[in-house]
Amino acid sequence: SVLNLFANAFEQRRSGFVAAISSAAGDRGRQSNYTYGAAKGGLTRYLEGLRNRLYHSNVQVTTIKPGFMDTKMTQGMDLPKPLVASPEHAAELIWKAIKARKDTVYVIGIWRLIMLAVRHVPEVIFKRMKM
Repeated sequence: SVLNLFANAFEQRRSGFVAAISSAAGDRGRQSNYTYGAAKGGLTRYLEGLRNRLYHSNVQVTTIKPGFMDTKMTQGMDLPKPLVASPEHAAELIWKAIKARKDTVYVIGIWRLIMLAVRHVPEVIFKRMKM
């Protein structure tokens, strides 16, 4: 991937950062978006491996999980306000997370708790849920 090119250069310099946009959708396979979730889950696993590889080279790898953004794509959707962020607010939080060398950032913090709960639902129950 193109990220490997950057990672290799940063590793040689022994400094730098990689940040990529993933999604909470990749935290657990759900019937409503399993194809998208699989792609984002794959990206998240890739970033975890890259983070592990680059840790001792002083290269930070940050996985960004933005949640719903207040954009044209989400206009007209009936989304609860606490689950939606403006792109400007998201950019500010993402930059702070990168500067703080965070491994993973859920831009809308409540998603971390929501997905923690979703990930811990036993599969025997989860497969019966309409999500």
